[in-house]
Amino acid sequence: MPVIQHSDYKAPFFLKNRHLLTIYPSLFRRVKPAAYQRVRIPTPDNDFLDLDFSHAGARRMVIILHGLEGNARRKYVTGMVHTFNRAGYDTVSLNFRGCSGEPNNSLRFYHSGETGDLHQVVEYLAATGQYTDLHIVGFSLGGNVTLKYLGERGAGIHPLLRSAVAISVPCDLQASSLELEKKHNTIYMQRFIRELGYKLEAKSKLFPGMIRLDNYRQIRTFKQFDDLYTAPLHGFSDALTYWRSCSSKQFLGNIHIPALLINALDDPFLARDCFPYEEAAQSEYFYLETPRYGGHVGFVTFGEQCYWSEKRALGFIGEH
Repeated sequence: MPVIQHSDYKAPFFLKNRHLLTIYPSLFRRVKPAAYQRVRIPTPDNDFLDLDFSHAGARRMVIILHGLEGNARRKYVTGMVHTFNRAGYDTVSLNFRGCSGEPNNSLRFYHSGETGDLHQVVEYLAATGQYTDLHIVGFSLGGNVTLKYLGERGAGIHPLLRSAVAISVPCDLQASSLELEKKHNTIYMQRFIRELGYKLEAKSKLFPGMIRLDNYRQIRTFKQFDDLYTAPLHGFSDALTYWRSCSSKQFLGNIHIPALLINALDDPFLARDCFPYEEAAQSEYFYLETPRYGGHVGFVTFGEQCYWSEKRALGFIGEH
């Protein structure tokens, strides 16, 4: 039932191209930086999480999760922050481990299926007693974490969590990884591998002899990267096991609060298996919206304060 048949997103006529819609916001969008207040909280494994709060004096809170190699300062995050602040919501942008501008303390960092840190943030916010309801907005990798977390918790989800929106999500990690290996995605793959390499280089200095980077320049795909680094650093036997364990698609049927997934049909990162129509059709809570255009975390909109995806997330969360 919750498959949304007709999306109202209309791409600008000169940007009806999946790559233009993906690249335009990062290069040309102007977004005022958020007036963040950073709070660092300890984790049970003697590490830390950096949370960037933007307060509107509200009793409603939106937790925002960035994508792969992003952070709380990315334009798509701050655009969402401003949209919700104007509507009377507080926000907190979670910087995944190692993404806040400082390497984290432990050998591990973050990955597409790490939901323990999100749960700690939910518990931390609930313990403050300041909020009557919590909501989550996750982008790309952060969207996969969001949906996986909701499905893992199922009917036992924290009672303050009322709804969630996930945008441009590779909910089938294997299919998405293979899609990104295609020639038309070379520019994105090269950028991800390069940025992840910088992070590993910094980590190797903190843990001498525990991370080998001898042949890193030969890595061309996520399969190679995840086999050599993500999987062993986070307790998986190999990339395939990691992908199968952490893909949120398998958890969608167990979501018990309203959750909207927005995946554009022209998203260059997403394969056919990343559009879970069947799961949405069979669910009471999981909604799927697939605009014809949008690119990856794009949804460019001119002439308004916010992008369509921000307005759509606000509308959905406002209903719940």
